[in-house]
Amino acid sequence: MQYEQIVLRYGDLTMKGRNRNRFEKRMIDQVRRALAGFDGISYFKAYGRLYVKLNGQPYEPVADRLKDLFGITSLSPVISSEADLAKIQAAALELMRAIPVQPATFKVSAKRAWKGYPHTSQEMNHLVGGHVLRGLPGLKVDVRNPEVELRVDIQEEAVYLFHEVIPAAGGFPYGSNGKALLLLSGGIDSPVAGWMALRKGLELEAVHFHSYPFTSEQAKEKVVELAKRLSYFSGEPIKLHLVPFTDIQTRLAQSNNDNLIITLMRRAMLRITEELAARSGAGGIVTGESLGQVASQTLPSMNVIGRSAELPLLKPLIMMDKQEIIDIAMRIGTYDTSILPYEDCCTLFLPKSPTTNPNLKIVEKVESLIPDYEALLAAAADGTEAVMLSPDTATAAQAAGEDSWF
Repeated sequence: MQYEQIVLRYGDLTMKGRNRNRFEKRMIDQVRRALAGFDGISYFKAYGRLYVKLNGQPYEPVADRLKDLFGITSLSPVISSEADLAKIQAAALELMRAIPVQPATFKVSAKRAWKGYPHTSQEMNHLVGGHVLRGLPGLKVDVRNPEVELRVDIQEEAVYLFHEVIPAAGGFPYGSNGKALLLLSGGIDSPVAGWMALRKGLELEAVHFHSYPFTSEQAKEKVVELAKRLSYFSGEPIKLHLVPFTDIQTRLAQSNNDNLIITLMRRAMLRITEELAARSGAGGIVTGESLGQVASQTLPSMNVIGRSAELPLLKPLIMMDKQEIIDIAMRIGTYDTSILPYEDCCTLFLPKSPTTNPNLKIVEKVESLIPDYEALLAAAADGTEAVMLSPDTATAAQAAGEDSWF
């Protein structure tokens, strides 16, 4: 069957109170951007939903793109009819006949949003259902557990009929809840944290710390691919900040506090990220920390590390098990990239026994004794390179217009 339209449902959270118009506008803008490559598609909105008129475009690729957009809770392919009983009945029978594997049971669920229509919802259930039964004699009605639920949505402008309800990503439209910076390491966790932050309506920029020549170009390539994948879900290009961390990491390694080096590195990263956030107008920092997963993610460690930043630290994975995180990574398409064997700067100078219970005063004392430490942090922020990445960006070097990333 050639579907004419797709109906998108926003969900209750985005439609409440005075925020409704703002969320709705962001949702429509997001859908338009995501479908920019499909010619001829048009749109119109109703309360709590958006109709995408396909105008000859194939249903499947459009639906595949839409179901990954945040803010959409579900979608359905629909056919439409004039608000004439005979035409509605004919459209309902056509839709049921087009189901590839004919069901044994069904029911009709009519909704009369347009109160000017002469038949009530209950009357339409019987009028449409009876016509379908006459056209498909082997079919039976089961109002409790039908194989197919045929829905008839009676709006003033048209009547929409569908039987599929396809779950979508849910959450909030991109950018509707502010802006944050994501610490993107290249591992499994941080891209999942980024995906979850996007789902809650955050606009994201990503921050990656590299220690050339100790870390390789392939390690950066991993991060670029992960940022590109996240940009697919955002529907917009994502800015990736590439922070030079070699001098800071070397100086921390020379401080002869091996058991504290992870704590010191994480604190330095947060301070630099906070400076970048101030420059980009971001109101928070997203991390991929999961409680107890590694030494730097014990509660005492996170307390000491977090004291280095004033911005809110958003930790979507904090109470999740590793397998739960892996399952999401596989579902969103980041896992295979994340497990590529290229080291990032967090694996350099890794001590045999990193502390799990650092003392804040001792850590601050160590930082105060590092020569020119504040200048090093400022130089790293000032030396940061930024590239804009979208799913079709070939490499970071091409995005920056350079032959090499370094």
